[in-house]
Amino acid sequence: MAVAKPTFTVGIEEEYLLVDLETRNLVNDPPASIMDECAELSEEQVSPELMRSQIEVGTRVCKTIGQARDELSRLRKVVIEVANKHGMAPIAVSAHPFAHWLDQKQTDKDRYEVLTREMQATARKLLISGMHVHVGIEDAELRIDLMNQFSYFLPHLLALSCSSPFWEGENTGLSSYRLIVFDALPRTGLPEQFSSHAEYKRHVEVLINAGLLDDASKIWWDLRPSARYPTLETRIMDVCTRLDDAVSLAAINLCITSMLYRLRRDNKRWRVYASMLINENRWRAMRYSFDEGLIDLAKGEVVPFKVLLDELLGLIAFDAETLECQTEVQSARDILRRGTSAHQQLSTYKSAMDQGASKDEALIAVVDWLISETAYGL
Repeated sequence: MAVAKPTFTVGIEEEYLLVDLETRNLVNDPPASIMDECAELSEEQVSPELMRSQIEVGTRVCKTIGQARDELSRLRKVVIEVANKHGMAPIAVSAHPFAHWLDQKQTDKDRYEVLTREMQATARKLLISGMHVHVGIEDAELRIDLMNQFSYFLPHLLALSCSSPFWEGENTGLSSYRLIVFDALPRTGLPEQFSSHAEYKRHVEVLINAGLLDDASKIWWDLRPSARYPTLETRIMDVCTRLDDAVSLAAINLCITSMLYRLRRDNKRWRVYASMLINENRWRAMRYSFDEGLIDLAKGEVVPFKVLLDELLGLIAFDAETLECQTEVQSARDILRRGTSAHQQLSTYKSAMDQGASKDEALIAVVDWLISETAYGL
């Protein structure tokens, strides 16, 4: 039976951290009026997160990547404007360079209290931010089929988005420490493989009937069928500090989904690889970003990331043209040339230390760079 072509709409969610403009530390107890002001200016597209020092934005359902960029730019401007009025600034980063999770205060909401009570320290440590990209796939069976194939590309997206090399004032040696923190929760990591939406639903219902979940929204895989929308939701990425990078990765997400649908339409499909192999690439992306390459699973050898990116952009070139996001997709090459946020944070830190700054001063320099870069290109 033929499946109707998806709409391929796109939506982006980003989480930011609020820093004090004087100390550059996180503001663990911002005034409640900030959220009200942001909500009013953004038409309710800004919301609180688990930690009071966090804030989340979400675009409307967008028909094009260009529209999504305009939405995300507008929302970043709103948060910057309101935060600045209160002596604060948002930073689009997946972990603050030197803040401590024990110093944070939790948002007073029932769902967060339940989460913390169930997960204990693993939840209290969630001083991390991410970016989620939703692509409109209306058919439930198609969402599962494409999810199974899409998993191969998740490490590639992570490698291009890394923004959490520091944790509590230390260089972790990883490009995405965020996932080390997040993976301590259950139901995280790569998605399972399912033969149908019915099979997926049966597995979810086992956990619901056992009293462990209220619904599928507490399945926090790197990629999942959204519990709220008819979308496939990619969740593996660190939040990108620069707007252009976020939009580029959203465009690549969209085009990979379109490419996989196109293969299915032509009675083809992307090979489904074992999770143990994809997990190896996931770890390499967490550790090195793109510096040390990923495994080409078809060849069984590690190859430079530039080679893999060239191949990926070739695979989705038709889709980028059809979906009118060629410029945004190609700007992934700029990330490779310039480095991810993680690369640039580490470079800023090293430069400050080389110029005689203390460790604390160098970490503050990183926050200053993050403040500036979050507002770049809006």
